[in-house]
Amino acid sequence: MDVEDINTIAVLGAGNMGHGIAEVAALAGYEVNLRDIKEEFVQNGYEQIEWSLDKLAEKDQISEEEADASLDRVTPLVDFEEAVSDADFVVEAVPEKMDIKKDVYGELEEYAPDEAVFATNTSSLSITELSEVTERPERFCGMHFFNPPVRMQLVEVISGAHTDDEVLDLTEDLAEEMGKTPVRVRKDSPGFIVNRILVPLMNEAAWMVESGDYTIEEVDSATKFDMGLPMGSFELADQVGIDVGYHVLDYMHEVLGDAYEPCPLLAQKVEEEKLGKKTGEGFYDYEDGGAQIPTDAGREDAVRRLQAVMANEVAKLVANDVADPDAIDEAVMLGAGFPDGPARIADEAGLEALADTLDDLHEETGAERYEASDYLREAAAEGGFYGGSDDADEGAYDYDTIRVEKPGEMVGKVVLDRPHRMNTVSEDLLDELGDAIDALEEDDEVRALLLVGEGDKAFSAGADVQSMAAGGGDPLQAVELSKKGQETFGKLESCPMPVVAGIDGYCLGGGMEMATCADLRLATERSEMGQPEHNLGLLPGWGGTQRLKHIVGEGRAKEIIFTADRFDPETMADFGFVNEVVEASEFEERAFELAADLAAGPPIAQKYTKRAMLAGRDDTDAGLEVESQAFGHLMNTDDLMEGVTAFMGDGEPEFEGK
Repeated sequence: MDVEDINTIAVLGAGNMGHGIAEVAALAGYEVNLRDIKEEFVQNGYEQIEWSLDKLAEKDQISEEEADASLDRVTPLVDFEEAVSDADFVVEAVPEKMDIKKDVYGELEEYAPDEAVFATNTSSLSITELSEVTERPERFCGMHFFNPPVRMQLVEVISGAHTDDEVLDLTEDLAEEMGKTPVRVRKDSPGFIVNRILVPLMNEAAWMVESGDYTIEEVDSATKFDMGLPMGSFELADQVGIDVGYHVLDYMHEVLGDAYEPCPLLAQKVEEEKLGKKTGEGFYDYEDGGAQIPTDAGREDAVRRLQAVMANEVAKLVANDVADPDAIDEAVMLGAGFPDGPARIADEAGLEALADTLDDLHEETGAERYEASDYLREAAAEGGFYGGSDDADEGAYDYDTIRVEKPGEMVGKVVLDRPHRMNTVSEDLLDELGDAIDALEEDDEVRALLLVGEGDKAFSAGADVQSMAAGGGDPLQAVELSKKGQETFGKLESCPMPVVAGIDGYCLGGGMEMATCADLRLATERSEMGQPEHNLGLLPGWGGTQRLKHIVGEGRAKEIIFTADRFDPETMADFGFVNEVVEASEFEERAFELAADLAAGPPIAQKYTKRAMLAGRDDTDAGLEVESQAFGHLMNTDDLMEGVTAFMGDGEPEFEGK
């Protein structure tokens, strides 16, 4: 079966995950049978889909027609046979209990077509054990969406012991058709990737507080503000539900042994039914302000301890061939919102030091959870999880937050490579972008830059407010951050080569300020641009108040900034910001073509043209002086002779920058 053969998808279970998956499938154009055991359950799920689609239309993320058509593709059902008898692909999303799931598969096998693929949305249970209830274990896999499915990009695609590779390929193709990013989990292991990292991290946080050596505030401050993770460990446990994490951990303990023994503090909360936000109280009291995490209470030893436990889990996953470091990092960034992957974080901290931390804790406590994996020591000896990879030896263009490519035709392509965070701009990205621009300027094989965002969601949705919150709102740090952004983006402006910004998707805030510094801007029809800072009580801090007015005029610049509205590319073309609007299907080819055309131009003349225009922004006489001096200089270049000769001979010049 190919993905083109899938027309009808049955989703079993209409709860939060089930109705979310059904909505995603319907939005992708599939007929969806949504089934639950009671009419009230399935009707509630259907109404949740209707509400969500209306919200998407209200926010102009889809049209009202698309919302109506998607809802029409969802059929709410209670009758099991009717729900699955014509299904090409079945996604099971019933409660996370092995017995319930096994009962469902027993009934499913009776009514589903022989060629249908079964996929479970379990977050941790054994794919192999569930598959063996059916008569088609080779056509059974895990397809783990993240909550809420409509918004979360990641889908873990998990192989059971019997799963055919063709089924995994098909499931990944289906996830991509749904607009998601699949990450392959090669081996059935409790927690798969994301929960295998997050849940032991939550457990370790609890053990730290249980020991009496740390407070909840210290641990959460270290996690959120020192490590830069989206939430504190206890804050996340409350958000997800302490019982949810506890049950996953309990299953890990049962299957993997005492290294995953749940902390008594977690068990106590579950027993007291203080499960977090959903009950009003967990580790924080949500009827009294919720999580109030101090920005400066973190401790270095807390960070080191949490990093060590996280690194050990990465090592176990790699050693057991569950996934490689790249897949682990991608999954955790997409599924948990980490600013960087756990393998990269561990490499940055130093694996040898983290292994020593585990050794000290093991000697002190005797607890199995602190036994360092053999592979952790091997990776430390090799220089890190990425120490022996080809990626680590790419020289000047080896970065974490951006990717530099040379696709040919003397074009240097810089890709903002944080799709899990809509390519938002972090301090690390500013540092790496500035370094890449400097390196590309010195690269004799590059004569034009093409700046794009990874994926089709965003060029860049702006500043990564979350990672920058680690500064704790310090005004002096904010000033320095503003200056850093202004300087980095200014390198695009002053770069001697032409710079093209290829915009596909959101181009907002700091992302738009970055694009403003390009020489030409190409945008897809689906793109949105704007400076929303005033909605946050801020102003554009990376040059937007000064540079935008030189492109669109002061009146339009004030309109864009003061209204904080989002503008479509046609409007921005009318304003003079966008040079060309293209269809999404033509974007990649046209963006490269434009950059290649500029790269074929006369490098010296291009350099002086940019320099003269920049000098003349605030002082026309200064710009004219640069222009006249450059004009004289160009009269004595080989490029001029090449241009004149080609013109006289009706040919194409081949400029060499001499």
